[in-house]
Amino acid sequence: MHHHPENNPQYKGLTVNEGVPSPPVVNPYLRERKKRRNFTPAEYAEQILKGNVTVLSQAVTLVESQRSEHQAVAQEVIEKCLPHAGRSIRIGITGVPGAGKSTSIDAFGMYLVGKRNRKLAVLAIDPSSERSKGSILGDKTRMEEISREPAVFIRPSPSAGSLGGVARKTRETIILCEAAGFDTVFVETVGVGQSETAVHSMVDFFLLIQLAGTGDELQGIKRGIMEMADGIVVNKADGNNIEKANLAAAQYRNALHLFPLPPSGWTPKVMTYSGYYKNGIPEIWDMIYEYIDFTQANGYFDFRRNSQARYWMYESIDEQLKNHFYQSPEIGQLLKIKERQVLHSEVSSFVAAKQMLDMYFRT
Repeated sequence: MHHHPENNPQYKGLTVNEGVPSPPVVNPYLRERKKRRNFTPAEYAEQILKGNVTVLSQAVTLVESQRSEHQAVAQEVIEKCLPHAGRSIRIGITGVPGAGKSTSIDAFGMYLVGKRNRKLAVLAIDPSSERSKGSILGDKTRMEEISREPAVFIRPSPSAGSLGGVARKTRETIILCEAAGFDTVFVETVGVGQSETAVHSMVDFFLLIQLAGTGDELQGIKRGIMEMADGIVVNKADGNNIEKANLAAAQYRNALHLFPLPPSGWTPKVMTYSGYYKNGIPEIWDMIYEYIDFTQANGYFDFRRNSQARYWMYESIDEQLKNHFYQSPEIGQLLKIKERQVLHSEVSSFVAAKQMLDMYFRT
């Protein structure tokens, strides 16, 4: 403490109080931040099976990681969780932008958690992440109610690489979520192009959300998506839109009659509801459960899951071969040379590709 000369007796009437000692530069109450423990694959699996959502999130981050050491751990965790997976209903949800997917998922989720006592995982496949290298998170903020529910796990789309890579990681995440005790899984897609096919290849029931009152209802739907749908639901059937919604539903029913009966033997149903006012939601879920019972009874449920497992085996082989090829340092150098030759018309694309593959298989 500094001595204050003002307190000297010769300066009568002047006193200066002693100051407080200077506080330390580092906050003494700040405990050292605990570093996140690196679990072994067995510990990850053990915690996931106990339903530990924090560890589940960490394991999903490993699944999504591009680093080979993370992938090695992730694959081991998946292998340990696999015997405990498969016991959920997987629902794919798609629809044109603006059809109210997020509001609907929120309403469906609250109904399932509140009335049906289910545990729900909401995953997303977002093909735009390939271009922007990030995921659209705006949707998640519109799922206000379920995002506060402890029985709900929400995970946006992994932004790693190609749509095939994103889809594979989402499929692996489904396994981890099921092992953690989530008995209902939603896989949502931003309705653009190829992503519906990827979602269809990992779900038991494919739900198409449509809107009424947008003019020619059937104009905006690709035939392929209509054929994939196991159920079509028309949203915003409320207020003075109810008549339009019923009319749109009738148009979809007529259109579905033009398609052959799907391999499941189930005629897709068309229903109307309001995600915002939560009308008609129990009926949609009665329909979905009816489909699950119907396909489990006729054997199609297991057949579809087995076909999907086989499809993903081949997809993984394709993806790993492709990655291995492009990660080879020799190929990396040769690619630039061959690309230049192709651009200058010194060699054709096919010959250049063959030369590179020949070199790859020789090394």
